[in-house]
Formats: sequence, structure tokens, C-alpha cells
Amino acid sequence: MEPTPRHVQRTALSLLTAAGLVVGGFVAAAPSGPGPADLPSTYDAQARERAEARAERRPHTHPGATSTGTSAGTSSRTATDVAAVDDGHGHVHDDPTTKNAVSRSGEAAAAPDRTTPEQRAASLARVAAQRTQREPRLVGVPLRSKRRAVPESVYAMAGGCYRVAGRPLTFRATGLGTYLLYTPERAFVAAAGTDGATDAAEPSPLADWTATKTGTGRFTFTLADGRGLRRTGGGLGTGTPEAFALRRTTGCAAFPEVATNVSGRPFGGVTSFQEVRGWVDPHVHGQTHEFLGGRVICSPPFHRYGAPAALVDCPDHQVAGGRGAALEDVLADRTPGTGHDPVGWPTFSYWPNPHSLTHQQVYYRWLERSWRAGLRIHTSLLTENHVLCSIYPLKKNSCDDRDSVRLQAKGMRAMQDYIDAQYGGPGRGWYRIVTNPFQARRVINQGKLAVVMGMETSVPLGCNVQLGRPTCTEEQMLAELAEMKRLGVSQMELTNKFDNAFTGVAGDAGTTGTLTNSANFLSTGSFLRMQRCPTTYPAGTEDRLQSPNLGDLDGAGGGQQPTPDQDAIFGAIWKLFGDLGVQPAPVYPAGPHCNQLGLSPLGERLLSAMIDQRILFDPDHMSVAGRNAALDYLERQQAAGRPVGVVSSHSWSTPDAYPRIYRLGGFVAPYAGDSTGFVEKWRRHLGWTDPRYYFGFGFGSDMNGFGAQGDPRGADPADPVTYPFTGLGGVRVDRQRSGERVYDVNTDGVAHYGLYADWVEDAEHVAGADGPALAADLARGAEAYLQTWERAWGLAPDSCRNPGLRMSQRRFTRAADAGIGVRALMRRVGQPWQRLGRELTYCAREPGRTRVVMTVELSRGGTVTGVRPG
Repeated sequence: MEPTPRHVQRTALSLLTAAGLVVGGFVAAAPSGPGPADLPSTYDAQARERAEARAERRPHTHPGATSTGTSAGTSSRTATDVAAVDDGHGHVHDDPTTKNAVSRSGEAAAAPDRTTPEQRAASLARVAAQRTQREPRLVGVPLRSKRRAVPESVYAMAGGCYRVAGRPLTFRATGLGTYLLYTPERAFVAAAGTDGATDAAEPSPLADWTATKTGTGRFTFTLADGRGLRRTGGGLGTGTPEAFALRRTTGCAAFPEVATNVSGRPFGGVTSFQEVRGWVDPHVHGQTHEFLGGRVICSPPFHRYGAPAALVDCPDHQVAGGRGAALEDVLADRTPGTGHDPVGWPTFSYWPNPHSLTHQQVYYRWLERSWRAGLRIHTSLLTENHVLCSIYPLKKNSCDDRDSVRLQAKGMRAMQDYIDAQYGGPGRGWYRIVTNPFQARRVINQGKLAVVMGMETSVPLGCNVQLGRPTCTEEQMLAELAEMKRLGVSQMELTNKFDNAFTGVAGDAGTTGTLTNSANFLSTGSFLRMQRCPTTYPAGTEDRLQSPNLGDLDGAGGGQQPTPDQDAIFGAIWKLFGDLGVQPAPVYPAGPHCNQLGLSPLGERLLSAMIDQRILFDPDHMSVAGRNAALDYLERQQAAGRPVGVVSSHSWSTPDAYPRIYRLGGFVAPYAGDSTGFVEKWRRHLGWTDPRYYFGFGFGSDMNGFGAQGDPRGADPADPVTYPFTGLGGVRVDRQRSGERVYDVNTDGVAHYGLYADWVEDAEHVAGADGPALAADLARGAEAYLQTWERAWGLAPDSCRNPGLRMSQRRFTRAADAGIGVRALMRRVGQPWQRLGRELTYCAREPGRTRVVMTVELSRGGTVTGVRPG
């Protein structure tokens, strides 16, 4: 692969040098000693600030200003007016926030819906009819296997209370078969000196014991340096390992950890192959504590020593009594040096909150809460931005996209092992990384969370473009894609922030757009090739409006509305460290703007290879030209009989694309945002469904991806969430407690991932009389995603919704041979119309009857035992 050109390297190096000077100067100038009384510390204060900000976003007139009403397609605002309303931190005051729009492109979201009233009515009726179909039977599944009086393996002690040398100890798993021994006095049994043991106040490698089974109920415990736990006259010491007979007991102390506050068993299916229920979030960033060099997102999603060790603020945030968090201050629209209370566990007075974007929000116990309440598919996206990583001065990891993706994939596997350790051993945890839809269905029907590995980078597979030339060959691209598949990647975007060898990017608007355009220059050697969109494009089919443009200069805005900034992290890092060394961007024509760089021949070859590798394609962030060409290509491939799978995961496509995605049998999950805005997005999508495919709905949280999360609905909202409430499968969900902090979605919004359970409940309240319908569609989200994924694996859609696929009754009966398995059956006859318990329903035909319902009966293990009409 070709190296980055020297002029780009020199520019990047100058940015890095400047960044170091900026940070050094800032830290040196930061005041020392304890913070003043007004240091932002309590969440209540932050909530009041956000309530004021929400009030500002509603239409209003600033003192001394005149109203700036507009007519359709024109603007009467002057530059002064725009300055008064565009505050530069993610919205304009008299526009709805883009997180609540059907598309995160503010221009495109305002376009009229081209669906006819007749088409919309038919779509609504289809979805309503689907909601009346028989529901699959769900059953409660134990959280873990029953704990025995004597542990049966080195993994079985996790979370249990056992007597060791006459003392009750809590066994807190640090990994598979390794433990902290937590005393009733809330200390840790640790090695001391050469042969002693002591009660240590904090966990450490000297307290991290590996269990080895020596006989029934008998175990030794050793440290990494080989010293073992043994009895002494005074209790416990270290030396040659001695076997201990373990028995369950009482009197132990609870290890300090985040609570889920969900009671009741999680639900699963009565068979491994039946229709599933559960929410789906196809856009989460579970490992971004490692991206951008590994020093931007504070705290990992898990730690060997639990929440007290994991949920700790970044070292730079703790400088000068909490004033060192320059990036967090800029993201929160504060002057660098303002600071915040850096203490996480156990008080959490400032973070997490919906707008604190540099703090961990997907800690594994918060994720566990949402799983227990109803989440069943969770796509964790591996991500990187090499330009921002290079600019940001604090780092410990490589900025190469491929290195970062590998590191994050390794982290997902480590997290799976860690959760397995908490639940009794390999394969026993609820977090299950899956690589195909059949495995995912089995996992969900076991009552667990199917975790899909996805990828969202600006330079995927190492294939950048430099001065119009790709930096990789087709052979290199195919080899990199094969490696990603081996890592477990099953869902993939072609770009994020920059043009690359595969496609042009949609870009960003507002102040952030100017900055990302400069970064595009650093990455590719070229600015975005934005021109006025073709007149043949329907309204709203456009990329993000760039500045400066001639519309900015003509006094009337060229007929364009100012648009909200989107990517807060990009603007914040560039504002602090990167606004140096890049020539000014060109002056663009008046909008609407479309990137002239579309899908390249190499990009088309990548799509073909993704079809072959059965990787789901996400068109979000692509330029309109690139996305249209990609969907055109997939439509041709589908017509030619090739299987395709499309998922739009977080509203970074334009609305014209969504009906096309549904027509391809794809799945769409809008950006979650506020519950109020999400309900409106759901209502609009109901008019776009395709009669040939099962419908279910999801939400793309974009959490830990610098996407602002849902705010509370404000003071005294109509029909607030009341606690406890009932989650999917009948579980009881109460307010979430993390250490000393108790969260309530009515006042805290979606402060962390565990509150998506509460957010779903809130959205159902917002929907009013439509609440049960919204609940039903969200509960069917996991099934709809799986069916899209199955079709990407070559299964034909069901023959009841697709009359042209119906076999004769005789041919169908022959195809459903006794003894074949479910997967082989579906390869022969396609997806079932319904999957209820041990029965799969299809449609066939016979002379004089175009629709004959056929039921395939299966054994408990999933092999065909019989076929019957009806």
C-alpha cells in the first residue's frame, strides 16, 4: 500500500507539534489546588443547563432581535441573524435538533415524503396486520446455573460465598478461573512480604489468585509469580500452594459493583430455532476507549477489579482539581479550564450524562441492564479516525485504522471472556459474539444477547485515496476484508468522515463541516468535491451544505437554511489542536450540495466481495452519489439472484434511501435521540415498508460514538415513566443505581446505556394510544434484523409474502424431507412465514388454489418429522 505523500506528512507533523505546545501551555497555566465552589460537579446543575438549552432550541426571538420567519425554500435571515441563532455546538435555535430528525442531514430531513397516501395506508395496514399474528411462546431462563454446595469447577465459585481457613470470603472473578478474595471487612486477601498474607485495602496483582482444582471441591490458589495461598498458625500465608476444601457459607460482604435493578428471569424461546423477540441496536461503540489513541474516552467497559477500578476519569481530566479536561469542556460548550467533578465511582455527580461525550457510557453492567430488560441484538462497531488520532496529543495506541480495529476486536473477545467468568465459565455469560444469523437466533432463544461485530472507519481496509489515486490494490483490499471476516466482522460501513478509495462521503455541515473538510484534505490531499446537486435529484437528496459557498455571500443565503453541526468531537478536537497548517477550502457554489465523488470501481468490487463474505452493508455516511450507485448495484445483483443484506443503522442516509433499503429486504434503525423525536421517526417509517418482508424496528444509539443521547422530556412531562415498570418478558425494571447515584430517565435522560430500557418505556408513553404498536414493532426488531441477515446468507424470502416463490404442494412436501435440519430446510424452501415453537409455516400452491398453508413439524433438536397442509 502506498505511503502518505510527504506534504501531508509534513502538515500532520506541524499539527502534532502545535498540539503539544497547546496542551503543554494549557496544563502549565491551569490553576492548582482544590477547585472553587462553582466547579461543575452535580448532575442537577448540568440538567438545569440543558433544560435552558432545550428552551433556547424552541422558536423564539432574542432580545433586541426581530423574528426571522421563513417561507418554503427561502430564508430572510442575514449573517447577523444566523450568528444570533447558531451557537456552534450542535444545533440552530429555531430548528429541531438533528438527532430527532428522520435523517441526520438537516437539509434532507426537511424534504417532502414522496410516498403517496395510498401507499402509506397500505403499508400501515400491513404492519397492523402483522401485529395480530400469533406470538412465539417465551419462557424465563435462569441467569446462571444453580450454585452447588461444593463448586464443581475452577469457574463455579464466581460471585459465591465460600469458607476458606474458617473465614467467609466472596469470590469475585477477575477472569476465567481467577479471583479476588473479598473479606467481610471489605478488604482483599493479598500476599505480603516473602511468605505472608494480609488484608489489603485495594485489589492488585498480589490479590489476584488463580484457582486450580485438585480434587472434588478442593482447590489451590496461586499468584502470577508462583506463590500459593496456604494455612499458617495465624490464618493465611503464602508459599507452596495448599489445597482448600470449599463449601458454600454465609456472612460474606457484597463486592462493590453497579446494579442492574432488574428482577425476574430473562426470556428465551421454547426452541432454538423459533421466531425471536427483543430490541435491536445496530450502532453502538463498545470499545472506543481504545480509539483516537486510547486517551479520549475515559474508562474501559470492564476491568478485572470491577466498577471501582473501571469507572475512573481520564488522568488529564484530573489535572488541577478537575480543570484538565479541555476536550470535555469544549464539547460541553464551556471555556477550556472550566472543569468538572472528575469523580466517577461511586458518586457520579457529573458523569455519565447524555451530553458528556468523553466518558464511558457502555460499562458492561449498564449494558447488562438493557439486555435483561429486553435488548437482544447489539452491534458493537470497531472504529477509528486516523486524522483526529494524529492531531490529538494524548495517546497510547496506534492511529492506523487497521491496528485500531484489531485491538478493539480483541477487546470484544476479552469482554466476552470476562462476562463468562462472572457467570460460571466459558460460554455461560450473556454476552455472545455471533458471526451468522443462525448462531444469533440460537443465542437469543437461549435468553442471551447476540453481539454483532461491525466496522465504521474513514479508511476501511487501509484503502485511502491520495490525490485521486487509491492507496491499495484490489488484491490487498480482498485480503484485508478476509481478515476482517476472520476477526468476526459481520456489518460494515464504507466510510465515516472522509472520501476514500471506495466512495465519497456525505460530509458535515456548519462549522464542523469546514473542519472535516480540512481534515479530508489532510487525509486525501483534496478538499471535498461538492457541487450543486443535479436538478434531476428530488428535494432532500443532497449531501451536507459546505461553507464558504456563494449562497453565504449573496446576503440571502442562496435559498439555504443554516444547518446544525453534527460531529461534536471533530469540531472540539480540531478547535483545540488542529486549526493550523491547512490552506483555506475553496468557495463552493450555492447549495444544495452533492459530492461529485461517488462509488468507485474498487468500491463496487468491495460490495461484491461483501456479498460473497455475507457481510451486511451499511450505506450510512456515504455521499448521495455513492449511496445511490451502491443501492443501484445491489438492486441489479438481487435481480440476478445474488443475496444481499443492507442495514442503515443511525440515520446517516437521506430519506429517499430508506424505501429502497426496505425494498431490498433491508433493515433500518434510526438514530435514537430523544424519545419524542424517535416516535415521529417510527411513524414516518411505517409508511415505507415493503409487502414482501417481515417488518420490525430498531434504534441506533451511537453511544460512545460522540452522538448526544436522549434528554429527559423536561419538567412535568405528560405521562412520565413510573417505576418500577415491566420490561419485555415480564421482568421488573426499577430505577438504576450505580454506587451512590440513582438514575431516573424522567430527570436524567439516557445518561448511560442501561437507561435505554427506560428510554423505550418513555417512547411508548410518548406514543400515547400508539404505544402498544410501537412496543410491538420494537419487540420484532431482532427478528427483522435476523431475517435480513439470513437473506444475506442466501435464504429466499418467505413464500407467503412472495407468491412467485411458491412451490407446488407436492414439490414442497418432497423438499421437506424427514430428518433434515432447519438450516438445510430453509436452503431448500426459503424462510418460513412464521416460526412458532416446533412448527414452521410456509405457503405452497396447487391447481385452483394459489395459496396453500403448509406446516413443517420439527423435533426438539430441529429436524423435520413431518409436513402437513394447514
